[in-house]
Amino acid sequence: MFQYYFLLGVRSLRRNPALTALMVLTLAIGVAASVATLTILHVMSGDPIPDKSNRLFVPLLDNGPTEGYTPGDKPNDDQMSYPDAINLLNGKAGERRTAIYGIGQSIEPERKDIGAFTAGGLAVTSDFFNMFDVPFLHGQGWSPAEDKTGADVIVLSRKLSAKLYGDANPVGQRMKLGGLQYQIVGVLDTWKVVPRFHRIIGNDDGAFEDEDELYLPFASAIRHEFQRNGSTSCTGDVTPGFQGFLNSECTWIQFWFETRTAADRAELQSFLDSYATEQRKLGRMKRAAPNMLYDVREWLDHLKVVGNDSKLSAWLAFGFLILCLVNTIGLLLAKFSVRAAEVGVRRALGASRREIFTQFLIETTVVGLVGGVLGLLLAFGALALIAMQSKALTVVAHMDWFMMLTTFAMAVAAAVLAGLLPTWRACQVTPALQLKSQ
Repeated sequence: MFQYYFLLGVRSLRRNPALTALMVLTLAIGVAASVATLTILHVMSGDPIPDKSNRLFVPLLDNGPTEGYTPGDKPNDDQMSYPDAINLLNGKAGERRTAIYGIGQSIEPERKDIGAFTAGGLAVTSDFFNMFDVPFLHGQGWSPAEDKTGADVIVLSRKLSAKLYGDANPVGQRMKLGGLQYQIVGVLDTWKVVPRFHRIIGNDDGAFEDEDELYLPFASAIRHEFQRNGSTSCTGDVTPGFQGFLNSECTWIQFWFETRTAADRAELQSFLDSYATEQRKLGRMKRAAPNMLYDVREWLDHLKVVGNDSKLSAWLAFGFLILCLVNTIGLLLAKFSVRAAEVGVRRALGASRREIFTQFLIETTVVGLVGGVLGLLLAFGALALIAMQSKALTVVAHMDWFMMLTTFAMAVAAAVLAGLLPTWRACQVTPALQLKSQ
């Protein structure tokens, strides 16, 4: 019987084609607007590393001055000073740890058809790649021993490797970066993390920036005095020179811990508190502010990666969908009202109200399916237009299988919801009155 009613629903689309087209278009526009906004919110608020997001932690230590400070104020900055980063690296807390800062250096390719250009990347420690499950296409990262010596080795992104060496495996070759020779030890596979949680601060597009182009040892970048590419916050006097800057309380480094299990968070917090206590004995961290630990999801919330504007846009889109549903209800009432005679005849021939209700509800489901297909196409178009607005939106304005299925489910659910009142009204037709009017 369901198949029969479904075929009747398909045929009913040809009745009053103008009215049917208006219903489908109204429903499709409402669904497309909602799904496009919901897709962006879904991508922005997703867990970028679900297998270990509760084992990766950002520590925040407040090393700001006491002048103008009121207990309970926000920390001095969301980054860390060089002395603290080195101390935490040497402290051996957690299973892995890494310090990160952005760099930008000129590359002088050996290929004559490519001129010198500037590439951006990160100075990190060897634990970085295992901590964040970074995929390799060729080679591997460098060793902890090379961390200690500040070896001049480098890992390239797949895109940069293709630009410099084509499809060849460049591992073992040397390249010129910032006027210095670096040996290539690895090439990453495509690694697009959304949101880009490991390095949000100091980027133009924050959590939705494209991949970094290269990675080199933190100690090597420091040894060669590579300038930082990112934000820096200084609250006190800084001695002139690069070493003076390193010794200062300026915050410019992102730090991450990885613990063996989520339960080790308490132990890591205890280590952080003990470290801050020792530093206060040395005359630092005079604010005595609480020392914070954020896992990945908490870190994204702390930095407000999904802002109130994005949430408000989603609510407005759903409000628009409700408005479209109200219009669809009116159109369905008009469509079903002209079929009162048909309903009356069917009731007189023995059809129950339940059968009439089922038939008309399946017809509205067919409208929902057609509206879902059109809504999906309109949603793809809307996302393409949104992606054209900025580089950051290009990263988030794409639809996955989950959102595709959501589009159809939303369209069908919206159509069924809109069809409940018109279908119920159709079932109330009195057969005797309709037959008498004929």
